[in-house]
Amino acid sequence: MKTPISHLKTLTLSLSLACASANSWAADKVTFQLDWLPGGDKAPVYVAVQQGFFAEQDLDVTILQGKGSTDAITKVATGTADIGSSDIVALLVAKANDNVPVKAIYSLFSKAPYAFYALDDSAITGIKDVAGKTIVTSPFTSANVFLPLMLKKNGIDDSSVKVLKADPGALNPMLITGQSDIMISWMTDAVKNQQQAEQAGKKLTVLPWYDAGLEFYSSSIIASDRFLANQPDVARRFVAAYAKAVAYTWANPEQSAADVHKMVPEVDTDQAADTIRSIRGLVLNEVSERDGVGVFTPNRLAETWKWTAEAQNIALDKLDPESAISRDFY
Repeated sequence: MKTPISHLKTLTLSLSLACASANSWAADKVTFQLDWLPGGDKAPVYVAVQQGFFAEQDLDVTILQGKGSTDAITKVATGTADIGSSDIVALLVAKANDNVPVKAIYSLFSKAPYAFYALDDSAITGIKDVAGKTIVTSPFTSANVFLPLMLKKNGIDDSSVKVLKADPGALNPMLITGQSDIMISWMTDAVKNQQQAEQAGKKLTVLPWYDAGLEFYSSSIIASDRFLANQPDVARRFVAAYAKAVAYTWANPEQSAADVHKMVPEVDTDQAADTIRSIRGLVLNEVSERDGVGVFTPNRLAETWKWTAEAQNIALDKLDPESAISRDFY
C-alpha cells in the first residue's frame, strides 16, 4: 500500500522539527562570571550572545555580574560558574597562595589598565611630574599594590608623594576640586571621568601606566580545572566564539554597545561605545599585533609574575606562572 504524498510531507516536517528541537536541546549550557559590573569593557561576552556567536558554537551562555577578580576566581573555583573574567594578577596571587584550581585560557587586555589622571591645566604632563604631588586612590584597587614599584621604576621617591584614599565615587570630584593633584583610576573609566570633568568645565590628562614601563597582562578569561578537564571541547568552542566577539566589538563599537544595553538596560549605549573605543589600546596594540589577541607568551607572562611577586612580597620561585595558564583552548 502506498503512503499518500501529504502523509510523507507531514512526516518529513515532523522529522525536521524533531531534529531542530534535538539541536536546541543539545546546546551546552555555560555559566560565565564577570569580575565586575556590565559595561563597554565587558562587551564581548554580550556581543557573543546577541550576534549569535555562542549559538553558532551550540552554546547557551548565562552571564553573572561580579564583585571583583577575587570573587570571580572563587566562584569559578567552587563551580558556581564554569568560565569567567579576572585580572590575571589576582589569579597568579591566588595560585601562589592557595593553589586555586583555575587557569587563564585567553588574554583580553595585553596591557595593564591603570592610569594617572590630572587636570590638563596643571603642570603634570608625564609620569615624572608626579613627584611631590598628592595622589588620591580607591582603597580597593589593585593599582595600589603596583604604585610603589611604578614610581621606583621611573626614578620617583615614593616618600615625596602623599597618597590619599577615598571612596571610588569621590576620586574624580576630589581631583576636579583641587583636593588632589592626581587620581589613580583605570583606563576603562576614562569616558566617565572625562564627562564628569567636562560638566565642571574641566578637562583631564590621562597618563597610562603601560607607557611608564608597567608591562604585563591584565584582564583574562579564566576557567576551572574541572570544567577544562571534563568539557574541553565546550571550552574551545567558548573561546572561539569569544574571540570572534572580541574582533567584532572593536570593529563595531556602537552596535556592540547596543548589544550590552539590550541585555542590561541600565548600561548607557553612548557611554559603553565610548568606553569600547577608549580601551582599544588595551586589547589591540603592538603586543597583540606581535603575538596575537588572546595569547600568553612565556616572556610576558614571566614579567607579569615578576611584577606581581615583588609587589605582593611573594618569593619569585613560589609559583611557576605557566601553571596558571593553558594554551590548549585558543
